[in-house]
Amino acid sequence: MSNDTRTKLLAGALTVLTEQGFAKASARTIAAAAGVNQGLVFYHFGSVDELLAAACRHGAEQRVDVYRDRLAGVTTLAELLALARELHVTERDGGHVAVLGQLLAGAQSQPRTAPATAAGLALWTDEIEQVLGRVLAGTPLSEFVDVAGLARAVSASFVGLELYEGVDPDGAARALDALEQLAAMATALEELGPVAQRAVRSRLRRTAAARPARD
Repeated sequence: MSNDTRTKLLAGALTVLTEQGFAKASARTIAAAAGVNQGLVFYHFGSVDELLAAACRHGAEQRVDVYRDRLAGVTTLAELLALARELHVTERDGGHVAVLGQLLAGAQSQPRTAPATAAGLALWTDEIEQVLGRVLAGTPLSEFVDVAGLARAVSASFVGLELYEGVDPDGAARALDALEQLAAMATALEELGPVAQRAVRSRLRRTAAARPARD
């Protein structure tokens, strides 16, 4: 029964974040959404912040589980982007990225929720990093791209696009189209012959060497 109540509270917290936003997430509203007494929020989690943090990770784990097998089967950037488009629509319609956006915004004023929010986002990032490492291996880009950094950029961009779409749907669509064009360029690089690939690698090395060193 205790685990059942915890699960109801986690689901209730996610419902409140989706429908009412971070500012309205209180013990009363979450308990009402969960259909339990609000005192159980503090009994099971200690505070509303701790409950929201747990809900963030719980929600991320659920969503990553839905796509883990699909992500594991991705072998090209084109396939990754095709899956990203599908995921974009599904997660937007389900309100899941809106929840993460609320938690990211809320973490600015409630730092205690920041570590769990980051951990939830990291679940996605780790999966994306594995895919990128796999699909870029053996390409001219593999030795020049910081895969871990790129995975974080992709995760951040995905959340940003989901939120940006709310004010500029056409702009968000164009951004996805631009990413698709970059994937097509990367695919074209993979299809170059050995001589051309060596030339590309040489050019990339010169560009990388010319970059200012980071402090």
